[in-house]
Amino acid sequence: MSEPDIDLRFVYDGNADMRNFRVYQVIENAPERLEVYRFHHPTAGHVTPTTTYKRKNLAVLQWETAGRIEWPTTTSGTVWFGVDEVPIKDLRRIKNDTSQSRRFKFSGNEYKWKVAGNSQDLFCVDSKDKHVAIWTAQEMSLKIAPRCVTVLERIVITCFLNLWFKGLNRW
Repeated sequence: MSEPDIDLRFVYDGNADMRNFRVYQVIENAPERLEVYRFHHPTAGHVTPTTTYKRKNLAVLQWETAGRIEWPTTTSGTVWFGVDEVPIKDLRRIKNDTSQSRRFKFSGNEYKWKVAGNSQDLFCVDSKDKHVAIWTAQEMSLKIAPRCVTVLERIVITCFLNLWFKGLNRW
């Protein structure tokens, strides 16, 4: 029997800025969802607005800052995964001018996000075209293949970035 996908749900805080949200993991047969990420973006007035994201350390049940996204503009910036600094453009690379996918690399592997046929959902595949993740807009659900747990945080962040740019009509 195969292991089920990691099922994450994005819940927006009702703030007008979609960079404020929480991510919950839905665990099969569990009565409640488990909050695993918190994203916070300040209100206007900062010189370089920064979205901070925290991850729940499940071993000690405490929140730890996992990284941040600095936005000099709403369409450019830098993501910090801990101490690793990555320009947003490198997390949304385009292979050529007609490409409809957005690529990123992690640990020597390349991953590719694409818009699904319904124009709302997204999906991610690896360089061998194997399923990595699926974003379902109606459910606000990100389902990640269990074999991709080591790249989970990059998938969550790149999914969010692609949703952000899609919302700005800048896929």
